[in-house]
Amino acid sequence: MKSLEEALTHKIGLGTAPLGNMFREVPEEEALKTIQNAWDQGVRYFDTAPFYGAGLAEMRLGKVLSNYNRDDYVISTKVGRYVTDEQEEKEGLFEYARDNKVITDYTEEATMRSIEQSLERLKTDRLDIVNVHDISPDFHGDEWISKFEEARTGAFRVLSRLQEEGVIRSWGVGVNTTEPIELAMSLQETQPNVSLSATQYTLLQHEHALQRMMPMAEKKGVDIIVGSPYNSGVLLGGEHYNYEKAGPDILERVSQLKEIGQKYDVPLKAAALQFSTAHPAVKAVIPGSTHPERIEEDLAMIRRDIPKDFWDELVDRGFISSKAPLPA
Repeated sequence: MKSLEEALTHKIGLGTAPLGNMFREVPEEEALKTIQNAWDQGVRYFDTAPFYGAGLAEMRLGKVLSNYNRDDYVISTKVGRYVTDEQEEKEGLFEYARDNKVITDYTEEATMRSIEQSLERLKTDRLDIVNVHDISPDFHGDEWISKFEEARTGAFRVLSRLQEEGVIRSWGVGVNTTEPIELAMSLQETQPNVSLSATQYTLLQHEHALQRMMPMAEKKGVDIIVGSPYNSGVLLGGEHYNYEKAGPDILERVSQLKEIGQKYDVPLKAAALQFSTAHPAVKAVIPGSTHPERIEEDLAMIRRDIPKDFWDELVDRGFISSKAPLPA
């Protein structure tokens, strides 16, 4: 049975939110080929969630990974939502998802139901890492604290028990803001040992995470997995920033970063991956893709030589915090 460390190829895993038809309808063949190519390139860590396409990403992942020895790869998925047979009209991030209605629920019963469904869709008998999904202000507004409390007395206790029983290896929180991870790490009764932080510790956005979340993670020995290292693609020329349309200020910042990158012959993808994984608290980065060839590109970029002068200029010009650990 592989540990997360053993499963990682140069600290890279595959995030599967795009394979749940995020932003667009991804043909089945293209999705399966992307997962297969990740495997063929040596990727052995895969992150997914029921929310990604109403179970679609998990189903696609299960189709490919079930062909291999379960001890040879690591899966992380999420709880906080389960999928029903009822139909609903989709909108937002997963407008092109399966029609099945997704219920948000952080109670003990819903957590167990979510896990059972994920096991079935993934065609596996066990999960390695489970994160409690989106108990954060961006999804629940002012009600996020009450949702966090529901998770504390429900999902957190279930996952802590399953970890003690050896059913899962690790658990934590998977969110797009820093506060829920910080709050979870401060609890006494249950203690996460890993958390997924999407969009918050990236080349484009990291100041807030450096103030509290990252130092706490280091102190408490909590592994951080960085999701959405390109902030939903805007860093690579996409139109979305943190899952919404990018504003002119962000686009200008990306343009300036690209200009500096061209000066030193450094692709922003290489800079993004190497920046996020340079912090000692970061165990892995999980860029997502729907294009099979991007996997090879990601692996090449995280190994690419980047001159020290590039990093020095980013710090000098305020694009990178002086408190951020830089790649060696």
